[in-house]
Amino acid sequence: MTIYDFKVRKADGAEVSLADYKGKVLLIVNTATGCGFTPQYKGLQELYDKYAGQGFEVLDFPCNQFGNQAPGTDAEIGQFCEIRYKTTFPRFVKVDVNGPQAEPLFTYLKSCKGSLLGSKIKWNFTKFLVARTGEVVARYGSATKPEKIENDIKKLLAQ
Repeated sequence: MTIYDFKVRKADGAEVSLADYKGKVLLIVNTATGCGFTPQYKGLQELYDKYAGQGFEVLDFPCNQFGNQAPGTDAEIGQFCEIRYKTTFPRFVKVDVNGPQAEPLFTYLKSCKGSLLGSKIKWNFTKFLVARTGEVVARYGSATKPEKIENDIKKLLAQ
């Protein structure tokens, strides 16, 4: 199994295969609109603006599992992000990242990069960096700001 075996739903409900992202560097993030880390949307958008033309994508998965901090509908979350942070990267339907209802993609991501930070996602804005080959190469905790990941992204884009 690889990351490319998963299908997910965009915020508009359309099913998307992650195989559509083959050859791109991905930063997959579970997000929330009412979290202390929500301002990281700004940094995520800056990275996207800077590197999208080189094959970089941010994949945004809202999650309401932590402190009820993403309570809106998918449309409300999208509107908030677009108005407040001017986000233009792909956003997907709200998902669970832990527990029996966890989105299978996140179960897979945790299985690839779970030992150091634990098998569960601890909070919003956990980030997984995926190489062009589909290999999950890094996991970053909530407190890691997007700009701190930039050098790792540049290295993967250069490969």
